[in-house]
Amino acid sequence: MSTLTSLRPVLPILIAASVMLTISFGLRQSLGLFMPAITQDIAVTVTDFTAAIALQNLVWGFCQPVAGIAADKWGFRPVMVFGALSYASGMLILATAESVFGVILGAGICVGVGMACASFAMTLSVTSRLVPLSIRSTALGVVSAAGSIGAMITAPYAQFLETAFDWRFALFGLTVLAALIIPAAWIAGKVDKSAPLVLSANNSDRLSAGAAVKTAFQNSSFVVMAIAYFVCGMQLVFLTTHLPSYLQICGMDPMLGASAIGIIGGFNIVGSLFFGWAGGKWSKQVLLGIIYCARSLVLAWYFILPPSPESTILFAALMGFLWLGVSPLVAGSVIEMFGLRWQAMIQGLAFFSHQFGSFLGAFGGGWLFSRFGSYDLALTIGISMGLSAGIIQILFALYKTPAKPLPV
Repeated sequence: MSTLTSLRPVLPILIAASVMLTISFGLRQSLGLFMPAITQDIAVTVTDFTAAIALQNLVWGFCQPVAGIAADKWGFRPVMVFGALSYASGMLILATAESVFGVILGAGICVGVGMACASFAMTLSVTSRLVPLSIRSTALGVVSAAGSIGAMITAPYAQFLETAFDWRFALFGLTVLAALIIPAAWIAGKVDKSAPLVLSANNSDRLSAGAAVKTAFQNSSFVVMAIAYFVCGMQLVFLTTHLPSYLQICGMDPMLGASAIGIIGGFNIVGSLFFGWAGGKWSKQVLLGIIYCARSLVLAWYFILPPSPESTILFAALMGFLWLGVSPLVAGSVIEMFGLRWQAMIQGLAFFSHQFGSFLGAFGGGWLFSRFGSYDLALTIGISMGLSAGIIQILFALYKTPAKPLPV
C-alpha cells in the first residue's frame, strides 16, 4: 500500500505520458489504412507510400538516441513538446499532400521525429524515473499497454471517417488527435522537477554519453538483444503497413483490416501487462526470445491458409498479445545493464536496429510485392529470420557470461 501511496503525487505525470504514447502510437499504427486510397487518388505508388513509412522508421531510429541525449541535457519537456509539434505538423502535411513529397515529408520525416521525441523511449524513461524499483517492470508494462489503447481506438475511428467521407477528411480528424499530444507532453515534462536523477556509481550513470555508448556495444547481451530487435521491427511494421492491402487483395471487407489493427491494439494491452509482470519474475532476455519465436509461428500459420474473417480476428488477437510485450522487457533490460541516466539513449541505440528492420519490413515488403506480385517471399524471409532470432536470443540468455566491470 505504501508503494501505491507514494505514486499518487506523480500520477498526473504518468497519465499524461501514457496519453502521449497512446495517441502517438495509435496514429502511427493506422497510417497503413490510407495506402489504398492515397495511391489511387494522387500520383503516389505503393512503393512510394511504403518508402515514406520506411523513411519514418529510419528517422525515428536515427533520432531516438539524439532525443535521449537532448533530454539529459535540456530536460524531457522541451524534447517531448518539440516532438509533439513535429507529429501534429506531419499529420497535417499528409492530410493536404498532393504528391510524393508531401507524403514523405509528413508521414516520413515529421512523424518519424515526433515518434523519437514523444513516444515509447521517452515515455518509458519518464516512467522509470518516477516509479520505485520494486514495481518498475510492472509499471513499464502498464504504460506500454497505454500505447495499445490508441491503436485499438484510432484504427476503427480512421476507417469510419474514411468510409463516411474520404481519406483527407479522415486524416484531418487524426490531425486533431495529434494536436492533443502537445499538452500531454507538457504535463509529462514535469518529471524534470518531480524526479531529478540521482546518479549511481554502480552503472553507467556517471559516464559521458560517448563512454556509455562504448560500454553498451562492449556488452554482448546488449548486442544480441539489439540484433534480435531488428527482426522484431521488420515483422511488425510489415504487418501494419501491408495487412490492410493484403486483405483487400484477398477480397476481404476493408473494415476487416481496421478491425484487425484495432484488435491487435486491444490484445496489446493484455500482452504488455503480462510481459511487464513476467519481466519482474523471469529472465527478460529469455522472454524476448519466446515472443519472437511465437510471433513467427503465428505468422506462418495465418499466411499459409486462405484468410477469413474468423482467422484474421484470431490472428490479430494472438499477434496483439505478442506485440508490445517487448517494450517493457527491452526497457527493463537496458536499465538493468546500464542504469537510468542514459536509458533513452541506449534504448535508442537498440531501437535503431529495430527501426532499420522496420525500414526493410515496410519498403522491402512493398518492393517484393511490386516485383513478384505477391507477399510470399517477404513472408518466408520474415518468418525464417524471426525463428532464428528468437532461438539465438533464448540460447544466449541462458548462457550467462560474466559481466565486464564498467570503466571509471
